[in-house]
Amino acid sequence: MTDSDLHIRRARESDLSELIRLFEEDEHGGHGDTSDEHAYDDYVKAFHIIDQSLNEQLYVAEQGGEVVASFQLAFLRTLRGRGGLTGVIEAVHTRSDKRGQGIGSKLLEFAVSEAKRRGCRLVQITHRSDRDGTRAFYERAGFSPDYTGFRMHFK
Repeated sequence: MTDSDLHIRRARESDLSELIRLFEEDEHGGHGDTSDEHAYDDYVKAFHIIDQSLNEQLYVAEQGGEVVASFQLAFLRTLRGRGGLTGVIEAVHTRSDKRGQGIGSKLLEFAVSEAKRRGCRLVQITHRSDRDGTRAFYERAGFSPDYTGFRMHFK
């Protein structure tokens, strides 16, 4: 893959069907993503909220005119750290038939570059603790394990 083969851009509403399929194929995520037509309006509503936000951006990577990957980048201003800005990379997904081709690395490079451009003091990313391959991938990309997190899910 050459850099010119992959185009990273802001997501558009017309990308939603491809994005939903991308999220749906994540067998480990357990996020309840589905291409069921009754759920589509939930995705449209969320897309518009993200798209209109000054602090959240949803990106896709296109290859050959198809969406092959996606990630979301959020910006969190904290009082701690003298008002520093943190970039939070979320929901990094590469289509299963495209993994191992360097696409994920390009997504991370783009996200880190955008976080620096926005003036972030750091960028962070989380992953499921049972995904050792993902951890190794992030470490190869220059991230280091730092904090252990916890979650509380609501139904």
